Amino acid sequence: MIRPELKPSISFATIAKLIGADFDQDIEVSGIAQSAADIEPGDIFLALPGAKHHGIDFLDQAIANGAVAVITDQKGSNQALPTLVVNNPRRFAGDLASLIYGEPSQNMFAVGITGTNGKTTVTTLLHQIWQRANWDSGLIGTVNTQINSEILPSTHTTPEAAPLQAILATMKERHCRAVAMEVSSHALDQYRVSGAHFKVAGFTNLTQDHLDFHGDMNSYFKAKSKLFAFGFSDLAVINIDDTYGANLANSVEIPVIKVSRTGKADWRYEEITHFGSSTQVKIRGLDGVLIEGTTKLIGDFNLDNLLIAVAIAVISGVDPIEISANLPLYTGAPGRLEQVNVGQDYLAFVDYAHTPDAVVNVLKSARAMIDETNGRVIAVLGCGGDRDKTKRPLMGKALTAADFPIFTSDNPRSEDPSVILNEMVAGLSHSGEVIADRQKAIEKAVSIAKPGDVIAVLGKGHESGQEIAGTKHPFDDRKVLAQAIASHK
Repeated sequence: MIRPELKPSISFATIAKLIGADFDQDIEVSGIAQSAADIEPGDIFLALPGAKHHGIDFLDQAIANGAVAVITDQKGSNQALPTLVVNNPRRFAGDLASLIYGEPSQNMFAVGITGTNGKTTVTTLLHQIWQRANWDSGLIGTVNTQINSEILPSTHTTPEAAPLQAILATMKERHCRAVAMEVSSHALDQYRVSGAHFKVAGFTNLTQDHLDFHGDMNSYFKAKSKLFAFGFSDLAVINIDDTYGANLANSVEIPVIKVSRTGKADWRYEEITHFGSSTQVKIRGLDGVLIEGTTKLIGDFNLDNLLIAVAIAVISGVDPIEISANLPLYTGAPGRLEQVNVGQDYLAFVDYAHTPDAVVNVLKSARAMIDETNGRVIAVLGCGGDRDKTKRPLMGKALTAADFPIFTSDNPRSEDPSVILNEMVAGLSHSGEVIADRQKAIEKAVSIAKPGDVIAVLGKGHESGQEIAGTKHPFDDRKVLAQAIASHK
């Protein structure tokens, strides 16, 4: 867990007051961690209940690493260290960590982006805009965490509360002026971003996903909406082309900036001209702001993402003229319509699309690339195991928009891949194939590709592994696709 070099110092009594408890021992605290392995001398061990284990099961390791106190629930009560017991310690984790690390988000232009699709692209674009403007800035998201030019691995779209505040404090220490953060619905429901404060909260869209966790779309939407609460975020930037976005824009209590690719809004497109692998755009914003130029981003959904990013960047203080000048240099996120080119006479892309709506949008974009060549769209897609099963037939149906759909495995995890595939293709009449082995599925797509075609390998994007029966195997769609193309040339 990355931390600021200058350790904080705060009394455990002060921390106790925040959660309504009394503590009269003189204990100085210099950090907080939710994993015993992350504990450093002087830390509070936040022992939380988990799906398989309770954090308190690792108390001995926490003590060995230097923990000086514990905050936990009734099941974690112990006699080994000074302990505060609360009903729901997770609810306090973010606020406690923020207090310990000096409320770092208050000292930066912090942006939180939520939505089903587009979070990674919007935050990546924002970070690229700030970097091109020579701002010290940070990025926290699915692909990685970046502090200026330093790149750190990510394990969650949004980190747990304690490491998140430590990351923000490190960014503050390294003089970051701004930070763009992906905020997942899980993070909002699990209080991971409590204690953070956002200058701007952005909303991309809402489509079916994570219903294994949220239960239904209404609960999913309510989770996303938490980011736009008064006192949590100062300003909302919302895509009103999305139905849920339009509803959100009309219901939140904080000021709203509306963006739209298709209609009237505070930020909108005046012109969009597609040129295959690039797009000429003219963006009009508040107060007559004009941003125009050519972007490498393709697809309507990416133009939605660009519009949100540009609007927030201008709000943060970046000169619109500078954004226009650098527009061709913004590349978006790895694994998002990322082109794989080893000299073949057809187009090949990898994309993270893992919801029905995202699949539809990517295939629509692929179709637009071949209209003038009379080529075909060849698409490869699987569904993840141990996740929302209700979207599998919807994903399968979405894939049939390709001329040649290939149904395969994604991350089957603990499930039988054949069961997942059967659920994807149930009731479908399609001209493609079912190939459980993902590498063989990609090789099949390459073997049938002809000049002018487009291959779209969907679902995993930037991911570098495939989880099968609890074991993660090295697997990168981009590398596998490139190798397959090279071997068939």
